[in-house]
Amino acid sequence: MAEDHYQMLGVPKSASAEDIRKAYRELARKYHPDLHPDDDAAKEKFKKVQTAFDVLNDPSKREMYDRYGSSFEGVGAGGPGGGWAGGGGGGRGPFPGAGGFPGGGEIDLESLFGGGGGFADMFRGAGGGGGAGAGGRAGRGRKRATQVPGEDLTARIEVPFKLAIEGGKTDVRIDREGKAETISVTIPQGLPDGARMRLRGQGQPGSGGGPAGDLLLEVGVESHPVFHRDGDTLELTLPVSLAEAIEGAKVDVPTPWGTISLRIPAGTSGGRKLRAAGMGVRHSNGAKGDLIAEVQIMLPESADPEAVARLLEAAKVAAGSATPRPQLRW
Repeated sequence: MAEDHYQMLGVPKSASAEDIRKAYRELARKYHPDLHPDDDAAKEKFKKVQTAFDVLNDPSKREMYDRYGSSFEGVGAGGPGGGWAGGGGGGRGPFPGAGGFPGGGEIDLESLFGGGGGFADMFRGAGGGGGAGAGGRAGRGRKRATQVPGEDLTARIEVPFKLAIEGGKTDVRIDREGKAETISVTIPQGLPDGARMRLRGQGQPGSGGGPAGDLLLEVGVESHPVFHRDGDTLELTLPVSLAEAIEGAKVDVPTPWGTISLRIPAGTSGGRKLRAAGMGVRHSNGAKGDLIAEVQIMLPESADPEAVARLLEAAKVAAGSATPRPQLRW
């Protein structure tokens, strides 16, 4: 009974191409003959893993395998000479019925499997089956180099708050093949703290012509002395004078996208939050967060006792006519 390629790689039929490559990398490293020179079982397992990957990693082969299953791999492995010709006369093939297809009739294998590089090319490295024509065993004596993908690397980087919000380039030091290297990394706009970035082909190099692994970066974002991020919202505490809070004013506020003039309504109390739409975290897809400024009233620091006394008296008069303070409860 033919091996199920999906089971061999340990992935479901719905697995993505990346899932298949990842599973292959792990199994290839686990059963590689160089690691098990005297283990015939490991060599056989590696061969089956390689065969499964050869089929599932090729979109056209995978499509035919999903459609015809083990019959897909059986084509070309017919009677003597290895060349299953289809046709009538009860010839053996991958489908029931005379001549390989229900209803009989001659089958053009090149047309059935999409032509291209030839019927034999579709099964090169599949671990079994015959050649393209009668007596065809052309590829059997050729030894194919074993391709083993490189291992992934992981690293953690700390980026400034400003760079994470605005995006840009930064240098990252990694250890690759025992050598310290510095590579340039592009930080996307709006990258959050704790994000993971994958850099294709920046991991350890493969062997036998195999692809290099990936570099996985865990990103930490440094804090900012003024701004705080909550999702895509930027928050800050905005100091205003007592006069500005009473009378109302316009106050300049810096943002990642330029300085804006924020209006302070007359009679603003401390703790009030003012919103500037679209001035928070932005992303390359056009999404925009808001900026929230929480008002903090700054009392004047005056060395004039008489000025302080007059201010206190005015505050008491104002408090006498104000709405009573709400009662707080536990």
